[in-house]
Amino acid sequence: MAAKSANLRTPIVAVLGHVDHGKTLLLDKIRGSQVIKTEVGGITQHIGATMVPIELIQKMSTSLGQLEVTVPGLLFIDTPGHHAFTTLRARGGALADMAILVVDINEGFQPQTIEALQILRNYKTPFVLAANKIDRIPGWRVNPGATFQKSFAAQGSRTQDLLETRTYELVGKLSDLEFNSERYDRIRDFQRTIAIVPVSALTGEGIPDLLMVMIGLAQRFMTGNLHFSADNPARGTVLEVKEERGLGPTIDVILYDGTLSVGDEIAVGAQNGVITTKVRSLLKPRALHEIRVEEKFERVKKVIAASGVKISATSLETVVAGSPLVAVTTDRDAAIREVEKEMEEIQVKISEEGIMIKADTIGALEALSKELENHAIGVIKAEVGPVSRHDLIEVQTIGDPLKSVLLCFNTALLPDAAELLKDPAFSQVKVFSSGIIYELIDMYLKWREDCKREMEERKFEQIITPAKISLLPNCVFRQSNPAVVGVRVLGGRLRPDVYLIDRSSKRVGHLKTMQQRGEYIHEAVAGAEIAISIEGATVGRQIEVGDELLVDVPERHVKILEHEMLPHLSSDTQMVLEEFTTLKRRTDPFWGK
Repeated sequence: MAAKSANLRTPIVAVLGHVDHGKTLLLDKIRGSQVIKTEVGGITQHIGATMVPIELIQKMSTSLGQLEVTVPGLLFIDTPGHHAFTTLRARGGALADMAILVVDINEGFQPQTIEALQILRNYKTPFVLAANKIDRIPGWRVNPGATFQKSFAAQGSRTQDLLETRTYELVGKLSDLEFNSERYDRIRDFQRTIAIVPVSALTGEGIPDLLMVMIGLAQRFMTGNLHFSADNPARGTVLEVKEERGLGPTIDVILYDGTLSVGDEIAVGAQNGVITTKVRSLLKPRALHEIRVEEKFERVKKVIAASGVKISATSLETVVAGSPLVAVTTDRDAAIREVEKEMEEIQVKISEEGIMIKADTIGALEALSKELENHAIGVIKAEVGPVSRHDLIEVQTIGDPLKSVLLCFNTALLPDAAELLKDPAFSQVKVFSSGIIYELIDMYLKWREDCKREMEERKFEQIITPAKISLLPNCVFRQSNPAVVGVRVLGGRLRPDVYLIDRSSKRVGHLKTMQQRGEYIHEAVAGAEIAISIEGATVGRQIEVGDELLVDVPERHVKILEHEMLPHLSSDTQMVLEEFTTLKRRTDPFWGK
């Protein structure tokens, strides 16, 4: 039956879930496209939009019976799946009337699934759980494009039992999270029960059921929210800023309220504040085409919410992806203030100390900032746009080698900046770039740990470390000038060019060289038996066979060892350090503290 959509806008549906659980593939199956192949690492990195007209949904779902349809279709927002994209997904959730939470029925809930549920709960967004990848259940017999019930009936009893078990594992997990749920075909009250629809994004099984459940929910429980007046000022969110041949800079927008026409004035967030401009052209992707990848657009005079649309106008080059868009009606200042207020709510936490970050959209910048905050890494500056020469100069002034860093998500290095990085004066400036946020974070964290390890090793080499030795019997090779004796290292790390003290804390000489099996060595650890030369000592006077001697560690080195390096010392070195400081503190309790 044809849709009666005169007073209802298209419901906006957010698609959320854990990375790799099949969100984009699910939409690909519906629209017959291959968007997943364009994603970096196979992971959605930005919000995209797809309009699925009601005629297609009815065609796919004919076997489910005729339903009087009052909405024009469904507008899907494909949201990033990795947990770093909480903020961007939250924007999608806030924008959405309802959601599909995609879960791999074989893997079950993952941390990102729980996080997506929290977003939906926070925004009170109704949702359906798509239990994906049923085709991977052992023994599954594929029925391409079939309804779930038809496909389920064709399975063997063992495969049916496996699906039932895995479905009820999802029911149990949702119950633990205080959600009441059931398989969709067993639900009587959809308002109180979350519908679980088993599907395969690969084979299309169960997708007709999923679409009809979404349409049914929209019509039964959301028509009040979907009523709108075409006279409302248009409001939307900028998904992306693109340079289009023959059009110049354009913006891809999700329009979620009102009507936007060619010639209308709009206010939109830009890098240096809010700009206003007049709409020159409105271009809509043809039905079933994703706004990010479809090159052929249809020119229209006006656009009615909810829909994805490309806008051509002057002065769009500085618009920031993720910013709000408001049509200017009679009060331009009011529209500008509305955009400014939303821009001020961008969740990027700036610290007094930290690293710099750049990204291509507000959402990505928020997500990167949030992820760094989770790792207790401060952000001193965060901006949208490509990396410039000025950015690198700012990074260089930070000074701290661990913080002279710029993380770039999906944004280019301008030629003058790339040239500056070749200058030896900028060798300490580190720039990390990636099109996947969690990969970018991992790259930085690994580099930081490697740097810390190298710095600690260099510091350790310059510090005189504690050690304890005993003079071995029958191993006096020279009595003096210098004395050469055999010793056993009882603990710690023994190195040359250190002073030795006896049990009374009196210096007995200077350890000059160390040999083992006729070769000079630079370090010996507990258990080693070596020969050492001691300047200023004479066997029989300052030292005797059987004596236990300690390395005389300078007081400032002791402070560093105790306050900064103690966890990195071996247990025997820590024991020698304690013995040495106890000896020193007999006469001065605050020595080395």
